[in-house]
Amino acid sequence: MNNFIPGLIALLPLILFAFVLRWIRLIKINSEIQVDQNKKIISLLEELKNNKGSAG
Repeated sequence: MNNFIPGLIALLPLILFAFVLRWIRLIKINSEIQVDQNKKIISLLEELKNNKGSAG
């Protein structure tokens, strides 16, 4: 038990680094998804604008 706590403390920076890398990866994936969604929204808005222009 005496060696467990210092060993855990020694591994703490590595564990934190792994969590930070995972967090950054999730942000990147979510950003890519959001960019795709924004492109779809823009195309739908342009389509709506074109439909209103031709109808009016």
